[in-house]
Amino acid sequence: MDIIRIICAIFLPPLGVFLQVGIGVDFWINILLTLLGYIPGIVHAIWVIARK
Repeated sequence: MDIIRIICAIFLPPLGVFLQVGIGVDFWINILLTLLGYIPGIVHAIWVIARK
């Protein structure tokens, strides 16, 4: 299941985070990072998925 989340995180980083933790602080941080730059959003999403 983590592979699917990582693939989602590459194409839509907030979706990958949402699938892992739901709507919470990490989700909103990821939306902000994705809006500021696509690559930081991807890095954060993969980090959130990998740490849990």
